Amino acid sequence: MILAAAFARCADQYADIPALSGPDSSADYGALHERSLHAAGWLSGTRAVDDRPRIGLAARNSTTWVTAYLGILHAGAVPFLIDASAGDGELERIHEDCSLDLLLHDRDTAGDPVPALPGLTATHRRTGERRHQLHPDTEVCRFTSGTTGRPNCLEFSGRAVRAAAENWAVGTAMTADDRILCCAGLSNGLAFNTSLLSSFLVGAQLHLSHGLPTSGRIRRLVAETQATRLVAFPALYDSFVRTGSGRADFASVRVAISSGAPLRADTKKRFTELTGVPMGNYYGVAEAGPLTYSTATSARSLGRPLPGVDIQAREVVDRDGAVHVRSASMATRYLNAPGLLESRIDGGGHYSTGDRGRLEDGELVLTGRSNRMINVGGRKVDPAEVGNAISAVPGVEQAVILEVPDRHGEPAVAAVLVLREGLDAGEVRLRIRDNLAAHKVPTLIRVVDAIPTTVIGKPVLHELRSLFDAGTS
Repeated sequence: MILAAAFARCADQYADIPALSGPDSSADYGALHERSLHAAGWLSGTRAVDDRPRIGLAARNSTTWVTAYLGILHAGAVPFLIDASAGDGELERIHEDCSLDLLLHDRDTAGDPVPALPGLTATHRRTGERRHQLHPDTEVCRFTSGTTGRPNCLEFSGRAVRAAAENWAVGTAMTADDRILCCAGLSNGLAFNTSLLSSFLVGAQLHLSHGLPTSGRIRRLVAETQATRLVAFPALYDSFVRTGSGRADFASVRVAISSGAPLRADTKKRFTELTGVPMGNYYGVAEAGPLTYSTATSARSLGRPLPGVDIQAREVVDRDGAVHVRSASMATRYLNAPGLLESRIDGGGHYSTGDRGRLEDGELVLTGRSNRMINVGGRKVDPAEVGNAISAVPGVEQAVILEVPDRHGEPAVAAVLVLREGLDAGEVRLRIRDNLAAHKVPTLIRVVDAIPTTVIGKPVLHELRSLFDAGTS
């Protein structure tokens, strides 16, 4: 398998060099490899179903997470990387759609848990006939919210994952002297593509954070690890700016990398003024991997395409172009939505991102979205999925999910509801928490007697958004 072999070569080449640290432990390249082979031996017991067991991994960042991920690869199984904040209902939908054989997690569960690796528990799944067959080249599966109302499972070949890591390392001039402090969950594309295999390929050190990434906590971690690269979502940089972080806090940092959602221009400018650290804007989409990178001073630019990437902004009447991309790190397909990804890729292999923008002197500038996905701090939220969860609550007669700005001006998930007598918004929020990840639960809710609609029955979104102008509920 391509990825297992790639990690094994890294372990052989950098054996005694520090590789990884997390809240639980640390390891050099050789020790990490030995731990992963030990994990592979334990995991090989899941091979009773077929030659490629499907093993879900839903846990917070730690060295054990990386050990488990590598162990799954070395065992010849396929890791399904799941957001640690996924609700129980989401996990069940993923199991139903993807026929998981085993779930490794770090959450409390009822019954007698099966110890797997330090800090991780194993839950075995009863799987009959596979609902969907894996592509023969698939080595890793990751999830993204889509337009199906369920988490879409992306299949990636080993070649695509390796290309994403290699092109990121080359395109951003990563070296063995780098110490990467990653504050994003490893199941997310930001961390997975910029901080995992890419750092190992060049012999760099990867330091992991988990839990709430407060500005004070991350400043302390930067000092402890002497990080040269900081990888985080835009919300953390907004926090640094609000708390007035200074140059002494980031003396070792050469670049701060942001992605997942557009970084506000004032945040980018102010962060660099306060710390002296340039911001590295990174644009990528789950289906195509990392696409651009820039440390330019222009607040609007997301940079030039990385190696192996082609970007086109195709003309649309009266608006900026529709952004289409082709990369060496493209996903193969959605496992649980046959034909959907393929329908968004044209004959030249370009994927329609749903973004609008233009190329200025070869650099990408995004100006909007052409679909209804909500980007909350770098995590995509599918309004259909949230609407389905809310509509399943007894007493909810209608629900419209939309994006509105919160009190900081950042995108937030909002809901306008029509409820039967006796049910209130707080009860609805409580009922859906077990079925949705925390970032998908609406933070802003309005209850109305009726949803305003057009003559053909579509909700009047500008009227619904006006309900939130007075502040939060």
